[in-house]
Amino acid sequence: MPFKAIGLHDQLVQGILATGYKAPTEIQSQAIPVALAGRDLIGCAQTGTGKTAAFVLPLLNRFSKPRSGRSRNPRGLILAPTRELAVQIDQSVRDYGRFMKLRSLAVFGGAGIQGQIQTLKCGVDIVIATPGRLMDHMQRGTAKLHGIEVLVIDEADRMFDMGFIRDVRKIVAEIPVDRQTLLFSATFSREIRTLTGEIQKSPRLIEIGKPRNPVETITQYVYPVEKPQKLGLLIHLLNEEQMDSVLVFSRTKYGANRITRGLKKSGIRADAIHSDRTQAQRQRALDGFKLGKVQVMVATDIASRGIDVEGISHVINYDVPAFPEDYIHRIGRTGRAAKTGDAITFVTSEETDKIKKIERFIGRKIQTVRRSDFVYKEPVLGTKQQSKASASGNSTAKKKSRPRRRRRKTT
Repeated sequence: MPFKAIGLHDQLVQGILATGYKAPTEIQSQAIPVALAGRDLIGCAQTGTGKTAAFVLPLLNRFSKPRSGRSRNPRGLILAPTRELAVQIDQSVRDYGRFMKLRSLAVFGGAGIQGQIQTLKCGVDIVIATPGRLMDHMQRGTAKLHGIEVLVIDEADRMFDMGFIRDVRKIVAEIPVDRQTLLFSATFSREIRTLTGEIQKSPRLIEIGKPRNPVETITQYVYPVEKPQKLGLLIHLLNEEQMDSVLVFSRTKYGANRITRGLKKSGIRADAIHSDRTQAQRQRALDGFKLGKVQVMVATDIASRGIDVEGISHVINYDVPAFPEDYIHRIGRTGRAAKTGDAITFVTSEETDKIKKIERFIGRKIQTVRRSDFVYKEPVLGTKQQSKASASGNSTAKKKSRPRRRRRKTT
């Protein structure tokens, strides 16, 4: 089904085709007609299925009609959990709406607020914002939300995970009740159901695929390796395999920096993206990754939201994520838009329980690979309990080999 058959404005269709897209994805073909009809909507679909366009296109179509009156206040508000995602959505608005006379603004922390204030004064149609920075503007009186016609909450599940939901509720309380509300989430948890009951009116639920399953175009592997050799194995894979664009996930910011330094020392073009880096540094790293100047991007989970780069060939979980939902989101960065991709997870003996939880969550066993061309110096894939027992045994042996010293009495 072509985009025009869905009922989109001619100028908007022209903008969509200019981006290279020819036909809507499943979530788009089901969600867009509902949104165009003015109904509230809950979109639940896997990462990489085209959720951004599923809400951006109806907004642009609605605002293709000129404003009534001289108001310069925003008509549409999109809430996103991270600055990277806000920037990505803003770029989508600009790309699809390139032939339309609409103005958008990404509002996020880590960037100068004065420029945002000036743009808001000049007037915008759509604001894409992180909750914290939008609250700053609301307190300053520089973000006037009484003209909002459509509210979109993207990555609602991550809003809860990152502790933003209280700010989201405060923001929603300042928006007109007579509005359209579109909510999108990778999962549809009990918390999400509660939120939709508070802010939406008889929403239509659209679920695409099984939320617990990664897209079928992603091939998944587990590589058993102990912690001291993770970096060595990563460098080995990057040198021996054809990995053009690789996204590596680290559990911590410190770990991301350490991995990046190690890769650079080995002559691999790498950069890091996490919350301790400035917005300029993060944007520069992301641009380099998109343009192919950087082969490997090392990211933390929080910073990964909004990394929507076409052609990511591999996702490597350097550390096993703490929650199975994060695993789904991580590997969903590859295999996007029906393209194929590989997801590799390094697993130490201490991380065995975590990978088992992930396998139970997705309902399948992940293929285990042990490289014959890599020298393993450490034992692999025992259990957490065995590791503790081994450590305990070594400790006991050491204690037995050392005679206890008697304390000298002093007078």
